[in-house]
Amino acid sequence: MKYISTRGQTPPLGFSDAVATGLAPDGGLFLPESLPQLTAADLARFASFGYADLCFEFLRRFATDIPEAELHAIIRESYTRFSHPDIAPLVRLEENLFVLELFHGPTLAFKDFALQLLGNLYGRQCRVRGEKINVLGATSGDTGSAAIHGLLGKPGTAIFIAYPDGRTSPLQERQMACTGADNVFALAVDGSFDDAQAALKELFADQEFRTRHRLSAVNSINLARVLAQCVYYLWAWLRLPEKIRNEAEFAVPTGNFGNVLAGWMLQKMGVPLRGFRVATNQNDILYRLFTTGDYRVGAVAPSLAPSMDIQVSSNFERFLFYSVGRDSAKVREVMQNFKTTGGHCFANFDRDTFTASRCTDAEIPGLIRAIHAKYGYIADPHTACAFKDLAPGRPSVVIATASPAKFPDTIRAAIGIEPTHPSLEALKSRPLVKHKISATPTAIRAFIEQHAVA
Repeated sequence: MKYISTRGQTPPLGFSDAVATGLAPDGGLFLPESLPQLTAADLARFASFGYADLCFEFLRRFATDIPEAELHAIIRESYTRFSHPDIAPLVRLEENLFVLELFHGPTLAFKDFALQLLGNLYGRQCRVRGEKINVLGATSGDTGSAAIHGLLGKPGTAIFIAYPDGRTSPLQERQMACTGADNVFALAVDGSFDDAQAALKELFADQEFRTRHRLSAVNSINLARVLAQCVYYLWAWLRLPEKIRNEAEFAVPTGNFGNVLAGWMLQKMGVPLRGFRVATNQNDILYRLFTTGDYRVGAVAPSLAPSMDIQVSSNFERFLFYSVGRDSAKVREVMQNFKTTGGHCFANFDRDTFTASRCTDAEIPGLIRAIHAKYGYIADPHTACAFKDLAPGRPSVVIATASPAKFPDTIRAAIGIEPTHPSLEALKSRPLVKHKISATPTAIRAFIEQHAVA
């Protein structure tokens, strides 16, 4: 299978090259030339699979340039560091309400599902091609730590993660800046996530710099991230009671759109997922898009759900590509208009497939209290946003994106309980090693020039 850029000006690449490249040279994002279809017989066969085997069965349709035995071994290894035997347990809170817990990986967040795998794919690339790579990413919280822990100590790699200084939770920062690994560089930038992401995109657009340092991306712009995330939607759908499977709505906390895009792409492959509720915090560009059709940048306001403190949703371009009938010229036009004006108006969206909700900081503690009082369940601030405005009477699956232990101050203030986790407690005594830096391409380029693995 080949992979094409949403902007149509990059030659098609194989899976491994598309993953290694990350952002397409024309500034677009890679997608499969066509989406494989999963039949009813396929879905019936998948029902008895464990998580790693299901992931292999799904990804072998995409990673066609990796020998299947090797791919299977990589995937099995990627899910050995998850603490729950189900990897992604589906918890039933009441008859028609479920929570898909995606926080049992090594960094206690849903990003581990893709980034443990991506780290191993990068490790294979270094081994098979005899190359060294420098991995670059921006994070609003969880991506950075998950990416770092996917590459910790891997030979031939260095990883640079830019994050907004003072705008992640203290424990999120410690997961990035207290590893003690020589190949990890936590870059605390003086701006927002969007500032960091914009600087990194400019660096990836510098082809000479990118090629010389063999830069690879770990953000959700990387194709492997989205494909790996498709699997947990399939896993959850297969575990729902059969009588409600096709009616369940997935409520998804999201800022960068990759988490919900993965479910939507799986739907396009023939899995009858009913629909998706896009749950945002007060940084609500996606809420405004799906309620008004206006996709327009606003100011980023730090929040209690910091991983969603985003106003430019990178993965939206992939959705746009399909929405305009795979017309790359139209994608280039819309993205240029968005870059120039900070906004774009869309005529219509499928309001039945996508609904949206918005949750302010003032509402989050109350939601955490209500969930705990009604179900005895502790939701982190991001997951709590997804409980707002669930469709009455419709079966719902809430995507739980992070452990509440990563946000102890917010949970304690809401319900008087401070959740803990041994891996997070261990971080508190380790030295914090971060590099304060300007959120500009010039500053980040200079730092990489000095510290890149050659």
